[in-house]
Amino acid sequence: MLKAGVLGAGHLGKIHLRLLKESEKYELVGFYDIEEAGGRKLEGELGYKYFNDLDALIAAVDVVDVVTPTLSHFEVGKKTILAGKHLFIEKPITNTVEEAEELVALAKQNNVKGQVGHVERFNPAFTAVAEKIENPMFIEAHRLAEFNPRGTDVPVVLDLMIHDIDAILSVVKSEVKEISASGVSVISETPDIANARIKFENGCVANLTASRISLKNMRKARFFQKDAYISVDFLEKKCEVVKMKDAPEVPGDFDMILQNAEGLKKQIYFDNPQVNPNNAILDELNSFADAIENDTTPIVSLEHGTRALKVAKQIINSF
Repeated sequence: MLKAGVLGAGHLGKIHLRLLKESEKYELVGFYDIEEAGGRKLEGELGYKYFNDLDALIAAVDVVDVVTPTLSHFEVGKKTILAGKHLFIEKPITNTVEEAEELVALAKQNNVKGQVGHVERFNPAFTAVAEKIENPMFIEAHRLAEFNPRGTDVPVVLDLMIHDIDAILSVVKSEVKEISASGVSVISETPDIANARIKFENGCVANLTASRISLKNMRKARFFQKDAYISVDFLEKKCEVVKMKDAPEVPGDFDMILQNAEGLKKQIYFDNPQVNPNNAILDELNSFADAIENDTTPIVSLEHGTRALKVAKQIINSF
C-alpha cells in the first residue's frame, strides 16, 4: 500500500480523506491544513492525524494529494516533486500555464508520477461511451450550476468549464486551431457565465457554455460524428448512443428508417452501453495508485492538465 497524505481539509479535502481511508490501495498517514484550529478539530472528530508542519507530512508519505486553493498548487506541488513524492493535484493544475509546465518538467527530472483531478474522466456515463466517440466533428457542452460562493475566486472557465475542456481534449485527436469566447461577470469580480467556441485543426468544432448563476444544475455534452450521435449526462450519470446504418432491403415492422432527398435510406438504432455506478473520486485516486505501482502513465497526466489549462486561459484571454 502507498502511504498518502492530504494537503487541504476543506469541503473536497474531507472527501479525499474519507476515500483514501476507505481505499485498499492507500494507507492514509494524515493531513495538513493551514488552519491549525480546524485541523485539530477534524483530527479529534474523525481521527485523521493532523500535521502542523507541511514538510513533515510530505516526508512521511509516498503520495501527496493536493486539495488546496488553486493559487497554492504550484508552491506545494513543486515542494512535493522536489521531495521525490508522487503528486495528485486537484484541477486546475496551477494558476498559470508557466507554473504547470514547470511542474511537468520537474516531475520528469525527479522521476515521479503526477495526476490532475479532472474527475469527469471517471464519470461512469463518460467512461461507458468514451471508446465509442470516434472522430467527432461537432460537440456541444453545457455545465450550469446554482450559485455557490465557493469557487468564485476564479473565473467560471477555471471553476466549471475546464471539466468539459479536458473531456473534449481527451476525445478530439487534433490540435486547437482557433478560439473565440465571451464572458460576463454578474455577481462575482470574475466572469460567472461564459461561452466558448473551439475550432480544431481537423475541422471539429466544440461549443461550450458554463454558468454558476443558473436556476438549475446541468452537466451535459453531446458528440456528433459520422453515423452517430452520443450524449452524456454527467450529472444524472446517463448516456445515449444513437447510430445509423444502411437500411435493410426489407425493413422490420419496428425498424426506424429515414430517407433523404436523394432516396438514400438509413436505419436508426440504439447502442446504449451499461453504466456501472461508481465513486469517480475514489476511482481516480485508485487509478493513480495503479499507475505508480505499474509504472504507467496516469489517465489524466500533468501534461493533460496543462493542456486543459492552456485552452482555458486562451478562452479567458478571448473575453
